[in-house]
Amino acid sequence: MSANLSVLHADQSLVSDAEAARSRRRERFSALMRYVVLGLVGLLMLYPMIWLVGASFKTNTEIFTEIGFWPSRFDLTAYAKGWKTSTEYTFATYFLNSFLITLPRIVVTVVSCTLVAYAFARFEFWGKKVLFGIMVGTMMLPLIILRLPQYLMFKEFGWLDSYLPLIVPSAFATDTFFVFMLVQFLRGIPRDMEEAAQIDGCNALQLLWHIIVPLLKPAIISVIVFQFIWTMNDFMGPLIYLSTVEKYPVSLALKMSIGATEEVEWASVLAISVVALLPSIAVFFAAQRHFIEGASSSGIKG
Repeated sequence: MSANLSVLHADQSLVSDAEAARSRRRERFSALMRYVVLGLVGLLMLYPMIWLVGASFKTNTEIFTEIGFWPSRFDLTAYAKGWKTSTEYTFATYFLNSFLITLPRIVVTVVSCTLVAYAFARFEFWGKKVLFGIMVGTMMLPLIILRLPQYLMFKEFGWLDSYLPLIVPSAFATDTFFVFMLVQFLRGIPRDMEEAAQIDGCNALQLLWHIIVPLLKPAIISVIVFQFIWTMNDFMGPLIYLSTVEKYPVSLALKMSIGATEEVEWASVLAISVVALLPSIAVFFAAQRHFIEGASSSGIKG
């Protein structure tokens, strides 16, 4: 009897092992298929950028007749020609102008949006819910409806043909998306450390600087990445407020290089477009880990 039980237990063990092995194989196959599908979708999404790099080495005829990435020759002439531009300034001037707009705007955005988000997330005051609702509602407004009143206002200030209209509004937390993102992140942070710091005598600003800001690091880095990419790619703002070619950022310089001559040398335009993408790509990959953590923790999912 005991021998039969031993054989039965052994058979059950073999069956369990076989089932476990099949389950592991199914999981490995499922994971492999997911990675294959994700890889194919990623390649499909990235192919236009890959084609952009390859097309920067092609002639106009090849660009409009071939969909393949691989060029017939690798020649950096288009990059050199595109960098020089058709004006008296090189793209070094336009990149410097872009950074003169982008870097100050990032600083004032981070400071103003952090202060406003801290107030909404941690303080109770009259009309808080109404003001927060109005702020969220402004996110639904198309920016184009603000262009005319803003232009007239900045004209009265004497700020036209300067970088001030592109920087100063962000000092007043007008980028409400970032305020909303930081508020969502703050709501997920427990108040235990803040309460302990308050017992030790910290005031509101000390709490913000010593406790909140270090905890907000992933979300703040997300704000920096978003604002850097959006400001570098901004075309309409500089087009409206800037009239001097010497002050143009990269976005306007690219458009100017397209319309500078009757026959556009697209290889040069594409070459300098590739160069223009490099700062944004470098910033994203440098902050990738914190950026993903901040975006996911704040409830902003793509």
